[in-house]
Amino acid sequence: MELQKAIFAAGCFWGVEANFRKVKGVISTRVGYIGGEFNNPTYKDVCSHKTGHAEAIEIRFDPSKVSYDALLDIFWSTHDPTTLNRQGPDIGTQYRSAIFYINSNQEEIAMKSKVIQEESKRFDKEIVTLIVPASNFWEAEEYHQEYLEKKQKRVLSNF
Repeated sequence: MELQKAIFAAGCFWGVEANFRKVKGVISTRVGYIGGEFNNPTYKDVCSHKTGHAEAIEIRFDPSKVSYDALLDIFWSTHDPTTLNRQGPDIGTQYRSAIFYINSNQEEIAMKSKVIQEESKRFDKEIVTLIVPASNFWEAEEYHQEYLEKKQKRVLSNF
């Protein structure tokens, strides 16, 4: 089976990546920037709040082992989709909640998934998650890749 790709924004990309890396059927992840105004932004550019990019994760997955629907379930359960441009203490458009679909099939599945979440009344407030076509995904600097995993290894190596 051919690998597929999913792109989600759900706050700081470090934690989002850590959650998805544990999923059986996820082959690889990379964090980066999407949805902005210019090419190849840096973390510093994105933090300036002038580029319009979101911190996001690109997931390559084996659909015979994990479905796009299942990835969406994880997406909804690992962040607050009701806070506009914010996750916890992180504030700004770079932390927005968004699903960047790759094709019309993903768009349809994402839209249905959002409706299911809204109808479930799981959240007390309106869901503000954007569902938009994927644009260029710009890979973040190497030190952001698998950040929490690397940090945990550094901490454990000190014992």
